[in-house]
Order: sequence, then C-alpha cells, then structure tokens
Amino acid sequence: QVQLVESGGGLVQAGGSLRLSCAASARPFGSYGIGWFRQAPGKEREFVARIRWNGGSTHYADSVKGRFTISRDNANNTVYLQMNSLKPEDTAVYYCAVAKGRGLYPTAIEYVYWGQGTQVTVSS
Repeated sequence: QVQLVESGGGLVQAGGSLRLSCAASARPFGSYGIGWFRQAPGKEREFVARIRWNGGSTHYADSVKGRFTISRDNANNTVYLQMNSLKPEDTAVYYCAVAKGRGLYPTAIEYVYWGQGTQVTVSS
C-alpha cells in the first residue's frame, strides 16, 4: 500500500503561481509513472499532467500546457507540479496518483493509488 500526501495548495490571485508537492510513503515510488489530476465542483475529474518513472517523458493537458510543469525527485519519493500564470478556471482539488506501471497512462482508471487532494483556488 502506498500513501500519497499532497501539499502546497491555497488561494492565489490570477496570474500567480503555486507549487504542489506529492510525497509518497513507501518505495518503490521511483518505479512508477505519476499523474496529477484535478476536479472542480460539479465537474468530472480531469487529467492535468503525467510523468514517466524516471522523469524522462512528460505529458500535459492542453489547458495547462506551457503554464504547468511536472517533475519528480525519486530519491525523496516526491513529485511536484509547478503552476504558473494561474487562471480562475484552474480552481479545483488537485490529486496525485501512482500509475500501474512505468509509462505514461492517459486515463484515471490506470492509476492505482491516490492522494486525498489539495485545494487550489484562483481568484480573479
């Protein structure tokens, strides 16, 4: 069982930045792909970004491309999501998740462990 704890959320004005962290409780965290998802009130959970087990490849949703950056530090069992130029439509609860394997997985069903989420609120 892997436990994930997200942190770094909060309230920020439009145009601002936040850095989310996702810390895993157990190894081998570094052997799996990781994804960030988000869910806004009344909406479906949606993909934000994902990264391969070694950080060698990443993929982003079109809505965040060029503004968000996913990275990982396997030595410290942590994945990050740097969010710049935030917009009110980025407001959501953000979740990190561990994938079923090492690659890039496009859908939420392919992620096995999930954190509890961290709230991000962007004011206009």
